Amino acid sequence: MRVLAQGVEGSNPTLNIAIFAGFVVITLIVVLRASRNTKTAADYYAAGRAFTGPQNGIAISGDYLSAASFLGIAGAIAVNGYDGFLYSIGFLVAWLVALLLVAELLRNTGKYTMGDVLSFRMRQRPVRAAASISTLAVSFFYLLAQMAGAGGLVALLLGISSKGGQAAVIAVVGVLMIVYVLVGGMKGTTWVQIIKAVLLILGAAAMTVWVLGKYGFNLSSLLQGAVDKAGKTGEALLGPGKQYGATGTSKLDFFSLGLALVLGTAGLPHVLMRFYTVPTAKEARRSVVWAIGLIGVFYLFTLVLGYGAGALVGPTKINAAPGGVNSAAPLLAQALGGPVLLGFIAAVAFATILAVVAGLTITASASFAHDIYANVIKKGQVDDKQQEVRVARITAVVIGVVAVGGGIIANGQNVAFLVALAFAVAASANLPTILFSLFWKRFNTSGALWSIYGGLAITILLIVFSPAVSGKPVNPKTGKSLSMIQGVDFHWFPLDNPGLVSIPLSFLLGIVGTLISKERNDAKYAEMEVRALTGAGAEQAVAH
Repeated sequence: MRVLAQGVEGSNPTLNIAIFAGFVVITLIVVLRASRNTKTAADYYAAGRAFTGPQNGIAISGDYLSAASFLGIAGAIAVNGYDGFLYSIGFLVAWLVALLLVAELLRNTGKYTMGDVLSFRMRQRPVRAAASISTLAVSFFYLLAQMAGAGGLVALLLGISSKGGQAAVIAVVGVLMIVYVLVGGMKGTTWVQIIKAVLLILGAAAMTVWVLGKYGFNLSSLLQGAVDKAGKTGEALLGPGKQYGATGTSKLDFFSLGLALVLGTAGLPHVLMRFYTVPTAKEARRSVVWAIGLIGVFYLFTLVLGYGAGALVGPTKINAAPGGVNSAAPLLAQALGGPVLLGFIAAVAFATILAVVAGLTITASASFAHDIYANVIKKGQVDDKQQEVRVARITAVVIGVVAVGGGIIANGQNVAFLVALAFAVAASANLPTILFSLFWKRFNTSGALWSIYGGLAITILLIVFSPAVSGKPVNPKTGKSLSMIQGVDFHWFPLDNPGLVSIPLSFLLGIVGTLISKERNDAKYAEMEVRALTGAGAEQAVAH
């Protein structure tokens, strides 16, 4: 318990706080400078569409490479080996779905939010309301992961082992997130994401080279080091099944997780909204090329970082540290470069969390203000565009408060796993409706509502009554259950991730809802198809 009370042995809390504070000060200055040009709704929601393809590509990678990518995946690979690497593969392959099926088509069809696209050829008010509710739900689950990562990370660095202390840390992250969004809007948030992406990729690259250097740049030697450090269970790190292969249920869970990861990205509102920050469809394509390159390289780094943490730190020490498996990357940094590298990497991870939660918050608040307030409550008759932005800012504060409360409950969970739940919600509630809207002429308002609300309800219901929330046995090493809520068991759904059930059902609900309604608008679909595929008319719509 001495280590828990003091944080990581050999770490320097004063140095860590100084590096944290330095990053916060620099990014706040950037946000304040960006806020000077945030005057209109287009400035607040879409950064005035002033970013180039490469800039937006770096920002997309910053939005996408969350605490799950850095802290959660490194820990999952260090402890579970091959099964942990599934997260890297799933997150990366998912980009192909987003790139090939939805990215450019959404950019050409929408204006600010996902609701613009889904309501293009349907009844505006009910579809926009549904799209906004779905966006808020996905953002909430994603925010849970980032807040949990923040609590575990700072607990590790500052030795805050009490739940109350970690809750205070999560609250501080929430306050900073709200400040970034209120002051800088999308432009300030984008610059924070660019800075964070550069630092994260450079930091991960340096650690990757350092780890490989210790093993003569021989990946086989590194893998053997991880096997030796793990002891009797070491061989299991190199093949499938350590985490998901023990029973038939765990194998189904493995498949369900993979399905959610691969299909979830194309339905993530905060990633899709990034395509509205560039001036043309051509720049949107360039930004995807940059993003996929940077993201792909980073996920190759995670393989080395995860097994490196397993070899140089060991699963036993990682599991025992404050923050559990989320501590693998910071502990690896300390093993390589001592307190200074630990402080830098931890600051980068903290920056990662701040940037992603800011992006999520602005997406959720923009969706509420633009879709529900401006187009549902005000029926599109908003005389003062600044009023819409004011509503978005108020919403950002509310979302921040809710995210802090949720993050306190989820603190201690593997952040990669929590993000996978958000992906399942996105793949179930958003992706079927997006694909049907873009590619199925017969699709209508009824189908959209059945798919969004049905997919959302099924997914959340299955998550609430899954082992992820309650019912998992207590780990004898830590004395804690791996479920979010300790000491109770009300689960009846056997899978941790509901994607295997919720995603097909959501597609089916979209089909059923469409076929039971006589509504049909072939002319509007033809207009949408031309705009989506060619971009004709998109720029004029944006201008208005």
